[in-house]
Amino acid sequence: MIKRVLSFFILTLLLLFSSPVYSLDTSSKTLEKYTKKISNKFTRTYCNTTKFGISYEGALAFAIGETNKEFKNNKLNKFIDYYLLKNSIVDGLENNCQIYDFAISNLDNLEFN
Repeated sequence: MIKRVLSFFILTLLLLFSSPVYSLDTSSKTLEKYTKKISNKFTRTYCNTTKFGISYEGALAFAIGETNKEFKNNKLNKFIDYYLLKNSIVDGLENNCQIYDFAISNLDNLEFN
């Protein structure tokens, strides 16, 4: 009798205090916003660095380092389409900084692990 009461009590506690587990929301809209956020960060950093008079290679290395440092631990990194991200960065540089000769191959080191 005591075993049944104790079993019932433990089972009730387990059911009442268990927390539900939800899957990670990885909708296309969320990924699009995240990609845009990364692109804007890189574009701002690169533009500001070149305006301070740092060479294009130095500005590129600094912008990649800062962007990698800020976004390296995000759970959405494994879902990023790097081709779209790099194109978004190049478009941002053309629209915001008027840098038209930026090669997309310069962004090969921009990956989050």
